[in-house]
Amino acid sequence: MAKAPVLTPQADDFPRWYQDVISKAELADNGPVRGTMVIRPYGYGLWERMQREMDARIKAAGAENAYFPLFIPQSYLTREAEHVEGFAPELAVVTHGGGKELEEPVVVRPTSETIVNEYFSKWVQSYRDLPLLINQWANVVRWEMRPRLFLRTSEFLWQEGHTAHATYEDARDFAARIHREVYADFMENVLAMDVVLGRKTPRERFAGAINTLTLEGMMGDGKALQMGTSHELGQNFAKAFDTRYLSRDGERELVWQTSWGSTTRMIGALVMMHGDDHGLRVPPRLAPVQAVVLAIKGDDAVLAKVREVGDRLAAAGVRVKVDDRTDTPFGRRAVDWELKGVPLRIEIGPRDLENGTAMLVRRIAGGKEPVAIDTLVELSPKLLEEDQALLLRRSRERREARTADVRTVEEAAEVATGGGWARIPWADLGPEGEARLAERAVTVRCLVGEDGAVPESDDAPGTVAVVARSY
Repeated sequence: MAKAPVLTPQADDFPRWYQDVISKAELADNGPVRGTMVIRPYGYGLWERMQREMDARIKAAGAENAYFPLFIPQSYLTREAEHVEGFAPELAVVTHGGGKELEEPVVVRPTSETIVNEYFSKWVQSYRDLPLLINQWANVVRWEMRPRLFLRTSEFLWQEGHTAHATYEDARDFAARIHREVYADFMENVLAMDVVLGRKTPRERFAGAINTLTLEGMMGDGKALQMGTSHELGQNFAKAFDTRYLSRDGERELVWQTSWGSTTRMIGALVMMHGDDHGLRVPPRLAPVQAVVLAIKGDDAVLAKVREVGDRLAAAGVRVKVDDRTDTPFGRRAVDWELKGVPLRIEIGPRDLENGTAMLVRRIAGGKEPVAIDTLVELSPKLLEEDQALLLRRSRERREARTADVRTVEEAAEVATGGGWARIPWADLGPEGEARLAERAVTVRCLVGEDGAVPESDDAPGTVAVVARSY
């Protein structure tokens, strides 16, 4: 009888494969309350690496980190009608505390535009206080009816940026800068993910925004996943919270605002975009562990060499883990590291030691070969960079191969329901065609220019709609 595979094959059942990877790579477990999750150490290690890379880019753009309360007075949300209407089905509301009914219910933070504006209106007095650029790393709660670990959970982790500016142009340009220099740069150069940058249609726009910029990635099954968004809020929240500044001309003016966010959903994207039937494949620039050095047997000389190689790789700047748990079968340990997607696996046993070699296994490019132990320190960084580039290239090639240019709603729906993306001129689709697609669970993921640039308006000449099924 053939041995059952460790994971459900992608081709057999992609959603089941995804759940298998989350479980067997030890990324997360379901929490005790429906829709919540427990992020396990390896999964949280991925999030910490994401935080570190993102935080550096956010600060380079000029924003500073702050923290706002988890509980928000319900009355705050009602001040901006479109915003509260957009979030109403997802709100978790606290009505009792300390054994008593609260005088005013409080909402568990779904996003922080309202409470941030309450304090921006206090902190902003004159043009000298602008721009005000704030970011926070926090958790949010949006009651999810169809939960899936990392992709849709009732509580998730994220960063959310909130800014106030003196002019529309300054706010618009900053939202675009975050979109391009923070999110796109991080996703392409660290996550090795090909993403399409565009603007959302009015139907898909963030509640309360005048424009939403998005980054969309194609997953392994051809569906789209929204990876991050940057919103121009205009003056909607400024009007609701009377957030004004004294201009150089001595006039009281409303500020212009942005908000932007990315979440632990990126871990789910990492699995679905780069994973294969053997588990995760983690981009080297992101990987908490870039190389693992395994002792095949508990021989003293082998253990000493394994630890020496680990020390030398660490000194060279490689994030390395030494696996000397020889009381656990070698095969099981090798499979565990393969499931976790560590880019390089260096295996050393007594015979390797005699030959002065190690078996080098590449998780991303595939294959294994013996290499001289003395060359590992020089060779490993080069291979890691090769693998980083390979993942991005394959990601882009998959999207390009599975994207078709069409002219009708019917053609767009056929491509999307068949596991691909369709590109259709927005002038041929329009809001009416978008509504017809929605009836078939197909959405316009974003609008792009013919040249791939982000269009300046929804109806800019040559604007193309990217159409797909999505998570």
